[in-house]
Amino acid sequence: MGSYSDLLRTSGVARIIAAQLTARFPSGMLSLAFLLHVEQQTGSYGAAGLVLAATSIGQAVAGPMTSRLMGRFGMRRVLITTLVICVAAVITIGVVPLTVPLYMTVGLVAGLANPPVQPAVRTIYPKMVNSRQLTPLFSLDASAQEIIWVVGPVVTTFVAVQIGTVWAILLAAVLMVGGGIWFISSPELGRVRIPRSKRRFGVVLGRPPVLLATVVGFLLIGACAAIEAGVVAVFGHDGAEAGIVLAIFAAGSLAGGLFLGHVPIGPWSTARRMFIVFAGTALAAGLMDFWWLSATLFIAGIGIAPALAVLFAIVSASVKFSDTAEAYGWVGTGQLIGAALGSALAGFLIDSSGPQGAFWAAAGLALLGFIVPVLARRWHPDLRGRDASPIPDTEPVPMQPS
Repeated sequence: MGSYSDLLRTSGVARIIAAQLTARFPSGMLSLAFLLHVEQQTGSYGAAGLVLAATSIGQAVAGPMTSRLMGRFGMRRVLITTLVICVAAVITIGVVPLTVPLYMTVGLVAGLANPPVQPAVRTIYPKMVNSRQLTPLFSLDASAQEIIWVVGPVVTTFVAVQIGTVWAILLAAVLMVGGGIWFISSPELGRVRIPRSKRRFGVVLGRPPVLLATVVGFLLIGACAAIEAGVVAVFGHDGAEAGIVLAIFAAGSLAGGLFLGHVPIGPWSTARRMFIVFAGTALAAGLMDFWWLSATLFIAGIGIAPALAVLFAIVSASVKFSDTAEAYGWVGTGQLIGAALGSALAGFLIDSSGPQGAFWAAAGLALLGFIVPVLARRWHPDLRGRDASPIPDTEPVPMQPS
């Protein structure tokens, strides 16, 4: 754990992690807040699902595009512009009565304008720490983001039930503004400028490590989404059991990230971590019992943050600095699509086979997530004893005073 202590003592690291987590915290709130609010306004979960689908499509399409624009116009300019548009769209959904098509349109705008905080911060990280600290930093980041997905839905549910769905959306908007301003005003965003990429849009996805990270991320997050749907189907929405099991699942990811984050990354690293996810998920499918699911999903969770950390590291080490933001945008898009398809597949199997079907879907996706890096290990960078920082561009990268 000493490596994490050293990291947090490094100038600016603790601040930038806290700022980006606050800026991204609404990501763990808005899906549920939109679902509850639109269902309340329209009386239809189907309509609410359409709004969520439109928002997710917008996020998936925008991810690599807005990330790439940061190299052309600068991180702060893109982040400020997208933040203003996104907050306006979120508030509109919360306070303006709309028809379902208009809710979908505004949701699409909110998704398209989702501020690219995650690609920005992961582009900055290699400029903040030395090569020895970079992989643990990616692991710490992947572990810390579990706070978003554990605490966010709990806060949203409490506010929506106790005060109202409008206030749940407005709280997310306030956090988006506050966290966004904190992150955008961070000195590191002023010191680092992403060079403008000379490659065509999408070319970076053709690099095998980036494609591998995108595909495995798609399968991993798809498995997680199916697990979440399965847990809710087992215990229902009314009791606390579902929330407790999902919190234990996230705690496993947090523990795995902290304890495995310092392990050197070799060609088998992604496969090994995905096997942990598969093994725990396959065991979970055997019995729909609270204690069994808690134990097995904790095991499955141990592999999640470490797997994500490896994916971030191999992308960083495989592309030029000017391409890192777009590369992370593609990885994020893969994860968003995985979440949508994982939830849809789980829902179909729950309807046809009961809650256990969701765990079969999750185990199948996790198994593919293990097989893909095994077959593609020749394209998996070996970072043992190597620097995980991006490949330098041929031109110098300007450092500007903040």
